[in-house]
Amino acid sequence: MSARILQNVLALAAVLSAPAFAADKEVNIAFQTVVEPSKVAQADGEYEKASGWKINWKKFSSGGDVITAVASGDIQIGYVGSSPLAAAATRGLPIETILVAAEIGGAEALVVRNGSGILKPQDLAGKKIAVPFVSTTHYSLLAALKHWQIDPKSVRILNLRPTEIAAAWQRGDIDAAYVWDPALGKAKESGKVLTDSAEVAKWGAPTFDAWIVRKDFAAAHPDFVSSFVRVTGKAYAAYRQDGAGWTADSLQAGKIARLTGAAKADIPGLLAGSAFPTLAEQAAPRLLGGGLAKTIADTAQFLKEQKKADKVLASYEPFLNARFARQAAAE
Repeated sequence: MSARILQNVLALAAVLSAPAFAADKEVNIAFQTVVEPSKVAQADGEYEKASGWKINWKKFSSGGDVITAVASGDIQIGYVGSSPLAAAATRGLPIETILVAAEIGGAEALVVRNGSGILKPQDLAGKKIAVPFVSTTHYSLLAALKHWQIDPKSVRILNLRPTEIAAAWQRGDIDAAYVWDPALGKAKESGKVLTDSAEVAKWGAPTFDAWIVRKDFAAAHPDFVSSFVRVTGKAYAAYRQDGAGWTADSLQAGKIARLTGAAKADIPGLLAGSAFPTLAEQAAPRLLGGGLAKTIADTAQFLKEQKKADKVLASYEPFLNARFARQAAAE
């Protein structure tokens, strides 16, 4: 076979194997740089293959920005933390939670700079702490200060996005930061962890990440949402089954690193720092089956106490939808 013929055959094979996208089947999905298993499916194009849709993946640096884009209609499905989710639900945004993306532990942490003079929590007074406002880390930081009986007004809390935190840390402009990767990994290089979200959860303030969808989009395109949930659930199940094989030099770590900017060496530890519920666990009463509504309400109450929300709804169950996870789990 000549080189030209071979080239044509390979080109035709590539066209035939590529997913076919219908002109009207296009969706914008917001993701963040959080290290979690579904990044592998995203990198492999599994969502497009399973649905036949064209997906425009949009990278965001904070859940607050994702909520703004979802509210405007620019984003149909988005990755957010429990704090911005609680704030958005309280405002009555037309959204529903379709998956718990991660129950956060050591993947988010408060790091203090070496040489900052911060050896214990009480040393935070008067120091500059950077955190993205109305994020899970902001919520965790305020909860930690409350646990330590430190008045937030005695600390200089700065509202910075993760990329801005990394730059400010590099310049030496801040003394501490409560953030996630890749900014977290950069801070750890010249700092130490004072606490993390696993410990804060034990103090009564658990946090989680979630995939949310606009209700109008879910109602109009339930097949796509089902496909999205199914692919994500498979990614979580793959990690749960063989997480020990997702080492720093694994293909999975390389794919996650490319999408998040985290160092491959940090990927295994960051994955271990969160829990990723199976589809069956997602649909169970503890999570999307109703239990998550209390966690969201508790978060909203805390945000209200901190004057980050003006009220707390009587129920947050209308913002949970276990149907897609339940269907996928039964397949």
